[in-house]
Amino acid sequence: MQERYDLPPARVNDDLLRFALKTPLWFWFAAAALGLVVGAGVIAFSLMVIYGLQLLGYTNTVYWSVLITNFVFWVGISHAGVMISAILRLSQAEWRRPVTRAAEVLTIFALATAAIFPLIHSGRPWRTIYWVFPYDFARGIWPDVRSALIWDPSAIFTYLTSSSLFVYVALVPDLAVARDRSTGWRRRFYGLLALGFHGSVRQWKLQAIAGILLSALILPTFVSVHSIVSWDFAMALVPGWHSTIFAPYFVIGAVHSGVSAVATLMAILRRIFHLENYITHDHFDALGRLLLVVSTTWLFFFLTDFYFGVFSREPMELAVWELRLFTPPYNVLFPIFLLTAYLIPVPFWLFRRCRRNVAIMFWTSLLVNVGMWLERYILIVPPLSFKQPFTFEWVPAYTPQPVEYVLTLFGFGLVASGILLFSKLFPIIPLFDIKEGQVLKREVQVGRVRVPAVIRE
Repeated sequence: MQERYDLPPARVNDDLLRFALKTPLWFWFAAAALGLVVGAGVIAFSLMVIYGLQLLGYTNTVYWSVLITNFVFWVGISHAGVMISAILRLSQAEWRRPVTRAAEVLTIFALATAAIFPLIHSGRPWRTIYWVFPYDFARGIWPDVRSALIWDPSAIFTYLTSSSLFVYVALVPDLAVARDRSTGWRRRFYGLLALGFHGSVRQWKLQAIAGILLSALILPTFVSVHSIVSWDFAMALVPGWHSTIFAPYFVIGAVHSGVSAVATLMAILRRIFHLENYITHDHFDALGRLLLVVSTTWLFFFLTDFYFGVFSREPMELAVWELRLFTPPYNVLFPIFLLTAYLIPVPFWLFRRCRRNVAIMFWTSLLVNVGMWLERYILIVPPLSFKQPFTFEWVPAYTPQPVEYVLTLFGFGLVASGILLFSKLFPIIPLFDIKEGQVLKREVQVGRVRVPAVIRE
């Protein structure tokens, strides 16, 4: 389909609300397939509750592994929304318009999925409630505030709340359009969520101010969330973890994986929803240029972490890096991680023709997140696998078990199910952002003064 960059408002409404107002047959097959994946994860977790953590591949020292790798991975993916939406909104980058909502929705479901994995990892989730939300006022027994069980929920729920508000505020004008174009229960549903929005000047002003304020207020949370996750490791005295570089290293790694996930998601949405007129080659070009900067910055911090470990000349640190680089299976996973996270994608992104090729952007961005998952796995497991002082035998090699594979697929299925359901209920591309961008483009072309545009059909 040939791309068009200027469409009438009525056509925009028809195209972007088509999937929300009409249900194609393939939706039910996709929902059923994802439901099977999520159901398999629920069954695996139920077996863990019944039989305990021995279903996992834990050893006497490796007690953080695949589940915590998934937790760190999905927290990293959740940084996509703030980077794409909040930062680019404040910097007034016009190319962000079709990408913002998908990135924000990916943030919400990735963050919610990440919050589930520590509960699964505990094996007895009901016992973690006290440590997350203290309730014992009578005996005065309080959790240790230095525990990650206090830090992580505080950061994650704050980030999840602010991201949800961010999505909802931007969604209100589109809900009003959906209300006016639907009937029956859909009209009542969208009318309730639209909060009486009818497009007055005062309502547009309040909506714009709320979006800018939330964009600014969410940025400190954006930095703090993955910094706190990094301190879960850096505050431990485990060799390979005790590094002061972890906070910026984790944050830039999260942006790297998050923006790559957005590129993957946009390629999928463009294909299945036929959004060639809205998600154009220019948007993939812009994402590729952004990824060039982010990925190279991530590589700098990765090499800095490597230098800190090697040039410190501490025997335990050197032993951990030797395990990562030369001992099976990590000596195989390590080059795969570097190839997929940087060495294969970045040379493609250097060329404009490759950045504007949707298929190349899809596969290279997908490779990035394969590499970033392996990076978290290599970061977590080898330091725990290494023989610690005061032990009398070498720790047996850690091997992931089938339950861990199923729970990993469960995470991907849960995020995909959430995005699919959201796309069925609401427009995944913001209607008014697209229409406002078209009006501003026309104003720039004819030399008019750039003014806020309120566009209605």
